[in-house]
Amino acid sequence: MKELGKPRATLLEVDDESSAQRIDNYLLRRLKGVPKSHVYRVLRSGEVRVNSGRVKPDYRLKPGDRVRVPPVRIAERPQKPAPQPLDLPIVLEDASILVLNKPSGVAVHGGSGVSYGVIEWLRTERPGAKFLELAHRLDRDTSGLLIIAKKRSALVELHRMLREGEVGKHYVAMVRGRWKGGPRAVDAPLHKFVTGEGERRVRVEGAGRHALTEFRPLAVGGRYSSIAARLRSGRTHQIRVHLAHIGHPVLGDTKYGDFELNRALARDGVLRLMLHAARLRFKHPASGEELRLEAPLPADMQAFALAQLPGIVDG
Repeated sequence: MKELGKPRATLLEVDDESSAQRIDNYLLRRLKGVPKSHVYRVLRSGEVRVNSGRVKPDYRLKPGDRVRVPPVRIAERPQKPAPQPLDLPIVLEDASILVLNKPSGVAVHGGSGVSYGVIEWLRTERPGAKFLELAHRLDRDTSGLLIIAKKRSALVELHRMLREGEVGKHYVAMVRGRWKGGPRAVDAPLHKFVTGEGERRVRVEGAGRHALTEFRPLAVGGRYSSIAARLRSGRTHQIRVHLAHIGHPVLGDTKYGDFELNRALARDGVLRLMLHAARLRFKHPASGEELRLEAPLPADMQAFALAQLPGIVDG
């Protein structure tokens, strides 16, 4: 066991980056390795004080608040192996946000058997960064544009814009089958559930949450099609489930796809989910400037399109 800090209480002053954060979340970030139950115990007991007074766990901090943190002890934990280097091309970076072009196969955060992801790698690579948080998420096997907030104020504004549909998120998918007709909107509610094996899944179900995706064909071949997808809501696995629902599963999808076709495609070198977050359109959370960002199709998706989808249609 080792002491965290001095054996007496520590006094912290809240800066702008921590304002509007709940006191419990603030402490959990500050006291890495301290069990969550212990953090809540010292909050409930009044050992944590803000401006000399007791507060509840949902108290939101304000700039200039003075937080008294009692001495706590944490257990020594085995040192984790250093994250392997990641190739994360930067599309845009300034003082408020960082936008990356994430490759397929890289998780955005650790968990579920993954020791680290994009955000953990960034924090390791940038130890001096005061704030780095995911503004949204991409599935591990989906490639493309990912926004990281570098300031809490930027994160709060990005979350607001995402909730209110002010972020345009456009994807490209390679799917099974010949797409017939032009643009199509799929308005089908989605419900999360857990399989008998303990895996999380999503299905179309009347009692689920509202989900709307707009699709339009980009290129149509005899057996496959390339589809542009625009999210009008942000549900887990939304594009994948909606495409499978209408009979055009995403190629390489190991959860909702055509498993027999996936095995055949794997023999031809298709080894990933063929889904890419290609474009983002949103106002900069600090300046209000209109941003239109793009990430080109990965080489494997480009090669597949050239070989299998010769019939380009109007986009």
